[in-house]
Amino acid sequence: MNKEWSDLNKAMQQLLKKRDTFNEGIAALFRLRDELYNTMLSLREELSRGDFDAMPYPKAKGYHCKNIAYSLWHIFRIEDITANTLIADREQVFFTGDYQRRINSPIITTGNELSGDEIAGFTKVLDIGALYEYTSDVKQSTEDTLLGMDFDKLKTKIPTERREKLISLEVVSRSEDAFWLVDYWCGKDIRGLIQMPFSRHHIMHTEAMLRIRDGLSRRT
Repeated sequence: MNKEWSDLNKAMQQLLKKRDTFNEGIAALFRLRDELYNTMLSLREELSRGDFDAMPYPKAKGYHCKNIAYSLWHIFRIEDITANTLIADREQVFFTGDYQRRINSPIITTGNELSGDEIAGFTKVLDIGALYEYTSDVKQSTEDTLLGMDFDKLKTKIPTERREKLISLEVVSRSEDAFWLVDYWCGKDIRGLIQMPFSRHHIMHTEAMLRIRDGLSRRT
C-alpha cells in the first residue's frame, strides 16, 4: 500500500476515536480522499477511452484483475449506496441525478457479480465523462453528510429498516459474489463504514487502477 496514503489513513482512524480530535479526523479523511480522487482524475487526462476497458491482468487474484472503468463505477456505487441509503436515509445520487441513463449503464448494482468478459462488456458501453460526473457528485454528497455529523453519531448501527430498504432497491446483486455486502455493511457502525468504503476501499482500488495503467503496455 502507498505509504503516504497508508499513514494518512492510520492517522485518520486514530483521530476519529476521540471526541476532541474528531474534527481533525474528518479533515484528515478529506485530505486522503482528495489525494486519491486527484489520482483518479489524472487517469482521465492520461488515458484513451479504450484504456478504461483494458484488462492487462485478467487472471490476477487482486483488484487489478478488473479494469479502470469498472473500478470507478464500483468504488462510487458502493459509496453512494452506503452513504445515502444506509447512513443518511435519502435517495442515492445515482437515482436523483438520472445517472443510469447518463452513464448508459446496463446495471444499477455495485458490479461485484461481474467477472472476466462480463466486466469488459459492461464497461465498453459506459459514458466515461458521465461516470466521472457521477464520481464527483457522490464524493461531494458523502462529504456533505460527514461534515454535518457529530462524534456521537459514529457509534450508530445501521437500523434494520434501512437494511430492508437496501435489499428492496436491488442495488446489490443477489449473487453469492455480491449479496454478502448487505450483512457486511449493516454489521458496521458509521465509524466502520468510514474506515472501509469511504477510505481504505478507495486506497485499494486506486492502487489497483495504477497497476492497470502501468500494465497497459503489456497488451497485445
